Amino acid sequence: MAKRSIDKSVEHMLDRKTPDSPETIWDRADNQKPHCTFGEQGLCCRACYMGPCRVKPGSKKRERGVCGATAEVIVARNFARMIASGAAAHSDHGRDVAETLLLAAKDPDSGYTIRDERKLNKVARAFGIDTKDKTTEEIAAAVAETALADFGRQEGEVAFTHLAPEPRQALWRDHDIVPRGIDREIVEVMHRTGMGVDQDHRSIMLQGARAALADGWGGSMIATELQDILFGTPSPVRGQVNLGVLSETEVNIVVHGHEPVLSEMLVIAAKDPELIALAKTKGAAGINLAGICCTANEILIRHGLPVAGNILQQELAIWTGAVDAMVVDVQCIMPSLPEVARCYHTRLVTTSPKGRIPGAKHFDLSDKRPLDTAKAIVKEAILNFPNRDKVDIPDEKMDLIAGFSHEAINYMLGGSFRESYSPLNDNVINGRIKGVAGVVGCSNPKVTHDQAHVSLTEELIANDILVVQTGCSAIACAKAGFLRPETAEKYAGKGLAEVCKAVGMPPVLHSGSCVDNSRILIALSEMVKIGGLGSDISELPVAGAAPEWMSEKAIAIGQYFVASGVYTVFGVGLPVEGSKIFSKHIFKEFEEVFGGMWGVEADPGKMATLIIDHINSKREKLGISKGRERVLFDMKMRRELE
Repeated sequence: MAKRSIDKSVEHMLDRKTPDSPETIWDRADNQKPHCTFGEQGLCCRACYMGPCRVKPGSKKRERGVCGATAEVIVARNFARMIASGAAAHSDHGRDVAETLLLAAKDPDSGYTIRDERKLNKVARAFGIDTKDKTTEEIAAAVAETALADFGRQEGEVAFTHLAPEPRQALWRDHDIVPRGIDREIVEVMHRTGMGVDQDHRSIMLQGARAALADGWGGSMIATELQDILFGTPSPVRGQVNLGVLSETEVNIVVHGHEPVLSEMLVIAAKDPELIALAKTKGAAGINLAGICCTANEILIRHGLPVAGNILQQELAIWTGAVDAMVVDVQCIMPSLPEVARCYHTRLVTTSPKGRIPGAKHFDLSDKRPLDTAKAIVKEAILNFPNRDKVDIPDEKMDLIAGFSHEAINYMLGGSFRESYSPLNDNVINGRIKGVAGVVGCSNPKVTHDQAHVSLTEELIANDILVVQTGCSAIACAKAGFLRPETAEKYAGKGLAEVCKAVGMPPVLHSGSCVDNSRILIALSEMVKIGGLGSDISELPVAGAAPEWMSEKAIAIGQYFVASGVYTVFGVGLPVEGSKIFSKHIFKEFEEVFGGMWGVEADPGKMATLIIDHINSKREKLGISKGRERVLFDMKMRRELE
């Protein structure tokens, strides 16, 4: 049997599997083999019911679909619809956060408060809101209402797009792809890709780019920025990761999903003295709140609370027999969880009206007293603690440091009075840091769990490339120990290690959940603004990668990075390779359009080579391929220039 994971805790749990054990995601993945080749190549069309059609370029009988659609049109439709679905997921998350901010501003008894007034005023300025003589609550309400207006806007430009470098904004306007309104762009993708509408793969993908930008510079950025206002802007914090963070003696509540609107209330509820006392009456030593997937990242980067694992570990967490309640909201939650939970004592709890699961108990967190709901959920877990049977928790757990928001990096590099990205740019210019790579995305059972994330990241930092991470990728590398400062000396190249030692940071920076990829966009814009590395994002020595992607959200993220000017490489495969015309368009022609393009490479070593070569090429074009110190000109030198 092929190795399922490089994580010893995963192998430990799978090794104890018996014929009576519930299925795992790896079992179901095996049962689906062989995969449909047409689907994997993007050549299956279900846009109408004259099919479904499966086309085969070069075949006389199956060159086109029933309606006459070519392979490139079918692949473009499917790819654009993945973008629309992914953009809808993260943008709807942003909408919920904006509505929560409005609730916090207008209802002092809601349980939600404004934690970061500085960030509130910063966002208000970005939105063009006059804050003079306004209370904090009035400013928060205006920010929330402005953000919500961006969803339904029909004309104009989504507000946060103005944070991009001016040349990038000009490029978007030249191609008429500046998003007008978040919802509008997603709807237009769905319209264009319906049967008998847009027949040009290039036109379809321009609208796909527009919808993706509406996510990255709209819905996702709204989610990230407003979450910081509500729950606090992350700064470096210590934590632990892997299944070993579960407790044999405490009530274990595992939160799973993506929206911190839920988890923040549970953080408060889990500290309630009355609930802790109740837990002790049931024989527990206390209450242990841990996370899976991106909700885990949210509570980690703000509170340092433990992470039990990434997406493929959600079933295995229940397998330990130690999870008294798994509390879920939306996205990446396996429909298999009720079946797994029935084999143990675990209570499965849903909290979002958008994410109901048959077999789970529903607590509606959308009411106006969310803290009361959170306390009721914690009580449910406590009362379930005595129902535990046999507990088997793997020993594996790893220390980490996370919480590297844009603001935290700014402060870390320059301090309170001169916070700036200048030290980062200077070290890129002088060659200590060759470039920056965003390694993000999901886990996928088609490949060995965590291996591509860890192997790629190890290769990049060894070549002096600073890695910024989010989502399940960050959890994978945290488990491998890469999110500790001492990792720099062991794994990083000499130049990167020197910078890490001087600043006291790890060579891999955990910036949050998958919606927080917008932090990377802001950081790239700041690098351009500081100067010395070109006038647009496309000129920076940077790249993006999603080594084990699986979600449509990842496709939306990839497209908004490409449209922002970043070379972005995906592992596993891409459902586009059935059309050579379409593949050439996104793998080559996109660079002429956006300055960024897609790449695909399943082998992490080869993926690292692609990224390193790209970064070196950008350094050569900037004239810093050999590295040079930044020169501070005195007046005599300036006169000589004139």
